[in-house]
Formats: sequence, C-alpha cells, structure tokens
Amino acid sequence: MNYKMTVQYDGYRYAGWQRQGNTDQTIQARLEKTISALLAEPVSIQGSGRTDAGVHALGQVASFHTELPIRDCRQFLLDLNEALPSDIAVIRLDAASPRFHARLNAKEKTYRYSVWNSPIPNVLERRHQYQMPAPLDDEAMRTAASMLLGIHDFAGFSTGHTKKSTVRHIRSIQIKRKNELVEFYFTGNGFLHNMVRILTGTLIEVGLHKRPPESVLEILESKDRTLAGFTAPAQGLCLMEVNY
Repeated sequence: MNYKMTVQYDGYRYAGWQRQGNTDQTIQARLEKTISALLAEPVSIQGSGRTDAGVHALGQVASFHTELPIRDCRQFLLDLNEALPSDIAVIRLDAASPRFHARLNAKEKTYRYSVWNSPIPNVLERRHQYQMPAPLDDEAMRTAASMLLGIHDFAGFSTGHTKKSTVRHIRSIQIKRKNELVEFYFTGNGFLHNMVRILTGTLIEVGLHKRPPESVLEILESKDRTLAGFTAPAQGLCLMEVNY
C-alpha cells in the first residue's frame, strides 16, 4: 500500500530533511524510525524535497509504501504523533494511488522567508525569523522581484554544481509587511539548492539600497553566483505548501 502524509517540523535542531550516514538527527530518519517501529516493518520515506539544516516546514509532503495496509489511518496518525518528538508532527495521513510519489509528482511549491525588520529583537521568534535592523525599501524589493518572475535559468541564484537543468518557473513572489514583520513568499515549479535563501538575500540588498533592482537581470543573464546577494540564514525559511 502507498500512503501520503503532510508533515510539519521545526528544523532548528535538525541536520535537514534527508537521512545521513553520520547522524540520525534528520527529519526523514526520525520519521522512518518511528513509522517502521509502529508498523513492525522497514519503511523508506520519500519527501517532496530536501530542506536544509535549520529550515522549517508547515506543509512538507512525503510518501511511503507498506507491505500490509494500515487498518485505521486516523488511529495510526494519533499513535505516530504520540511517538514522534514534539518538534515534528504528521498532520494528515491518507491512502494514495500506487504510483503516487511525493517528489516526482510535485507540480509547485511555496516557500516563505520571514524577516524581522527592526533593531529591537523579536526574542520568542528568533529561531523562525532573520533579524534585519536597518530599514528595508519594500517597493524597491517588489520591483526587483517582478523581474524574477517567469521561466529563467537561476544558476546565479544557487550553490553547488548540478548536471541537471537550472531552469525554473517562478510564478509568484509576494512581499508582505505587517509592521516590523516582512514575509517573502516564493511559488514555483521547483527550487535549486539555496535558491530561495539567495533570492531573499539579494532582495534584501535591494531593500537596503546596496544594489539597484535591475541587478537581478544581470545575475540571471550571467548565471554567476558571485554577482548575487548573500545567502539568507536558514532559520527564516519555511516550506509552506506543495501542490500536485
């Protein structure tokens, strides 16, 4: 049987989503260990994507196969959450079609990056927001963001080398402010390694008037990571939703 689940987690104390050989302190490893114990059979989980160390999720989607069907998904969901650490929760569990795959079938993802734009810290949210003390020019950032929409080669906004295509379609970038809180929402058909954090860092530099909005066009054209802005810290990033 094949199952689809929606997962929330606070990534602060984890080494990212993906299981690693040198630590079991990853979201995937914790979920696999807990589900395998409850089902009394080894289970391998496929996530919609890999979130890095310190990155959070409100709507991560994962899938897994079992030899025998889960008789009561609601009860299993309750048992699973009771066994998981308090910073990981499975909020939904459903039977899925045999061919469903959380990563391969994903059509679009939305990430949120949260910035606390004040010289006075927001202490209770320090693990979920990046503090920027200097004022940000929201309209300048929105101007730059509008130039990033559409289908582009985003190699200049990513780290690491890949043999796969670096072309992505960014459908929407929204920048919302509520007093000191500035939230960046990125929706697209996929994101390269560190892409959202580098996009955010570049937009922040635009907001600080350290670079003009039009500089993002040069980065797209050159595909040169060194021309883009800093990589915003992990704690401000959250995977919000995956669409299929």
